[in-house]
Amino acid sequence: MARIKQLSKHLINQIAAGEVIERPASVVKELTENSIDAGATKISVEITNDCRDIRVADNGSGIHPDDIMLAFSKHATSKIATDEDLYNIHTLGFRGEALSSIISIAKLSCTTRTKDFETGTKVICENSEVKQVETGCAIGTIMEVKNLFYNIPARLKFLRSSSTEFSYIQELIQSVALAHPECSIELKKNGKTILKTSGQNNLLQTIKEVYSSEITKNLKEVLRTDNFSGLKISGYVSTPNYTRSSKKSYHMYINSRTVKDPVFQKAIDTAYRNLIANGKYPFIVLNLEMPTEDVDVNVHPTKREVRYKNANQIFNFIMTSIQGGLTNYIERKVETLQQFNKPQNIVDFVQPQLEKTGEVIFDKKDDTVYISNSAMENLERETRREEPVEQRRFFVPVEKTPETEENIIGQYRNTYILIEKDDGLEIVDQHIAEERYNYEKLLADKEIVSQMLFVSDVIEVSVAEAELIRENMNKFEKFGFGIEFTDETKLIFRKVPQLIAKVNPKEILADILENIDGNIDSLEEKILRTTACKASVKAGQKLSVWQMQEIIKKWRTTKMPYTCPHGRPITHTIAHKDIAAFFQRNN
Repeated sequence: MARIKQLSKHLINQIAAGEVIERPASVVKELTENSIDAGATKISVEITNDCRDIRVADNGSGIHPDDIMLAFSKHATSKIATDEDLYNIHTLGFRGEALSSIISIAKLSCTTRTKDFETGTKVICENSEVKQVETGCAIGTIMEVKNLFYNIPARLKFLRSSSTEFSYIQELIQSVALAHPECSIELKKNGKTILKTSGQNNLLQTIKEVYSSEITKNLKEVLRTDNFSGLKISGYVSTPNYTRSSKKSYHMYINSRTVKDPVFQKAIDTAYRNLIANGKYPFIVLNLEMPTEDVDVNVHPTKREVRYKNANQIFNFIMTSIQGGLTNYIERKVETLQQFNKPQNIVDFVQPQLEKTGEVIFDKKDDTVYISNSAMENLERETRREEPVEQRRFFVPVEKTPETEENIIGQYRNTYILIEKDDGLEIVDQHIAEERYNYEKLLADKEIVSQMLFVSDVIEVSVAEAELIRENMNKFEKFGFGIEFTDETKLIFRKVPQLIAKVNPKEILADILENIDGNIDSLEEKILRTTACKASVKAGQKLSVWQMQEIIKKWRTTKMPYTCPHGRPITHTIAHKDIAAFFQRNN
């Protein structure tokens, strides 16, 4: 083995650069994050020379001329100073590694000026050497990176094509723009503007600018605050009938920092379970704000991984917030809520409402109420007589009152209900619309009404299936099924849910046991889905106008009217203008 020796400063920086600067997108990430930390409201990113030349200009606070040389040395930063600061990080960058890493693998010039000086400073960096001169420039900072990886040929070999590398940069800028709608961000490639946001501090507008107005038509707002734990989540999620083919559309942020977090991701997946089909994923833009001492961002050099003090709490908060958004619950503070004598406080009123209608949920730890419009009206009516004593926060659903009579045109192929609406022709699948209603009704019912069976066919199952049924008899009982074994592998049904009393029990059981795939936890869900499906009107069944009215009326009242429990879309609307355009009409 060779003798031990001290590595040069330049080689140390190159080794560190391997962790921080993986590809051109890594440079863009570090420089744009520095711009945001500097308070910039405008950031321009220009990419040329097959993504090896990068220019990032901003109107931020700039770098003090006395600090400029220090800024390019390793572990020099203005963002933390003590050990305690590492657990109270309010900036995107904090390690002081990025600039020293970049100048070890690229040629860089930095032009910067603060508001306190009439002139600016320019530094030229190459091979970790820094030279400084005075220059004229506007307030802010311009970073120009040239010939990235010019001195590391091995790294150049591992870069993908320029179009692929630029796609990584574009995805990064999209993510930064969505995290900071208050900042106007422009991305150029070879002089051509690829993306530009207006910086109006309006997330919905930014989504429209980054993607399209088509996406914004399919989004639901998510907004929830928990003062007790210091948690707040805000953003938008897509309706279950608008999906993507990958999780690339999961834009997740912790305190406006882009993260790749399994807890966050699992909460999203759980919220959409039974709403979208396998292999399909929602579009998500969510920012979780939380106390910095409750999250550790110093886990990985890229700062995309985080650790929570209480992961279960975070999971539940995110999941329930998304579910609230999908069911049209939004946060609203009621300034005029009044206390009343009988009952003495809001809890006494809320609890009976919850038990009776399920329209109200009270969160004691945060003094927060989830309440429907009808329950809200009852509460305000009861409180009108007394003096105001306090303020509380409510989550009030924006509900569409179902029309008493739908303008039903008829059936298509005895499967789809055709409805004339103000905005177009709505086509509703009769089976899955009723299946959604039955599913939610069964889920909400505390006691499911059963029908006794005096005669039942003997059903033979495998040994494994018999064991599965015996171990989970309580789950079958919960949804109204009564099963009795006559032999080791033979059974009969003593009762079934009244909704499906006319369905052959053998067919029901076969459907429940099918595709369990050894996942016992999914058995209860399978029972629920099968019951809802079997109780629903079938495709191909001719219906009267009255029957169609009843199906649509019930479906309109569901919390999740987008898809069936298997994830299939329930409805599709063809706009009047599209129909008119096909027939070349102007109206």
